[in-house]
Amino acid sequence: MKRNSTRKQISNLLIMLLLFGNLYAQPKKEDILSALKTCATHVADVILDSAGRSRCDYNLTEGKWYEYEVPWHTGQAVYSLLAAYKITHDPAILSAARRGGDYWISMEIKDHPVLKGMVAASHGDFIGGENYVFATVSDGTPGIYELSRVTKDQKYAKVATNAAAWMLQHMYYPEQGVCYDVIEAKTGTVMKENSPFWQTKEKQTLNDVARPNTEGWLFKDAFSFSGDKKFKDAFLLLCNSLVEKQGPEGLWMQYMPNHAAEKSFHPRFNLWYAESLLEAYDMTGEKKYIEAAAKVARVHAKAQQKDGTQFYEQFINGTEPDRGSICGSAVAFSGIVWMRLAKAGYKEFEQNIQRSATWLLNNRYAADHPDPNLRGAVIETRARTKKGKIWLVNRDIATSFAVRFFADYLNFQYR
Repeated sequence: MKRNSTRKQISNLLIMLLLFGNLYAQPKKEDILSALKTCATHVADVILDSAGRSRCDYNLTEGKWYEYEVPWHTGQAVYSLLAAYKITHDPAILSAARRGGDYWISMEIKDHPVLKGMVAASHGDFIGGENYVFATVSDGTPGIYELSRVTKDQKYAKVATNAAAWMLQHMYYPEQGVCYDVIEAKTGTVMKENSPFWQTKEKQTLNDVARPNTEGWLFKDAFSFSGDKKFKDAFLLLCNSLVEKQGPEGLWMQYMPNHAAEKSFHPRFNLWYAESLLEAYDMTGEKKYIEAAAKVARVHAKAQQKDGTQFYEQFINGTEPDRGSICGSAVAFSGIVWMRLAKAGYKEFEQNIQRSATWLLNNRYAADHPDPNLRGAVIETRARTKKGKIWLVNRDIATSFAVRFFADYLNFQYR
């Protein structure tokens, strides 16, 4: 009996190992390449409209697109297309990236007495279009600078650098290691005491109106383009501030869109900061930056489900995530950060990378889906109640981040 029991245990273990191995096995190169091409086509032909503007959120019940922080969604679409272009060398993909970049630089403000040189980075959603937001600019600029690098056309980087100079002059608060978040578009006034993000909060503090705001590493790219040392100094000061302000859990819970009271963290916000810290590490070689980034990566590794899923609302205290919103962009973005860390020697994330790769391959709308607005897109559902009705959308950014992931994965795994 004991011998049979032992054999059965060994058999079960082997079955589990086989299943585990199949679940997290390295995907085939041709499957990754095919997914990259399909997703890039979706970005070029569906996400970006004829003017090069990101359509943003697709309402699944209405069959309509709705704007949401168009500048950064457009910039990320451009960034993803350029990543795909480097792999495929498809001129149609580069043409679409240029279309998006041309739209982005068309937002440059030229005639406002205060805002000249800034870009009209309307946030939208519940705070309206009458406010410009720091991160709405900076989250889009990696693609804009990359477009100048790829095409050798400096006009894109020039507009982004002019915006960076305006923001450095008017929104940078070096003594506290932060930048203010919001500008009132009509007057050009920087909102230093009250933020529209906290409309129901009567008494607001500095943490409510300002953050380190290194998302998109705008000042680093501005330094690389212009050679002006003030940008480098600001970038590193803000990254040092990030390291100092990082909480024991590895995140920045004191800043929205994290919610300290609920112990919930945003699916991408902290990853933005981690990616900027990796840029600081590449610039300086200082270990403190990559160690801080690794702390963020570990939080997301813990939050990742066994099948690779991540959700929009996740928690640091063990509370079950809200499973109503599937966040494909977090799956991809986490993987992008994990791969950079793995290349630097952090082998602990290799299984997570494979989970993300498998998830992104398996969770895409079919290329022949009956709704052309969804063909080839990666799943990113967001469910909310808005104006008395259920607001269920598939968001564009999952596909943009997935294209970047697939391009990085090809370079990480097969070269």
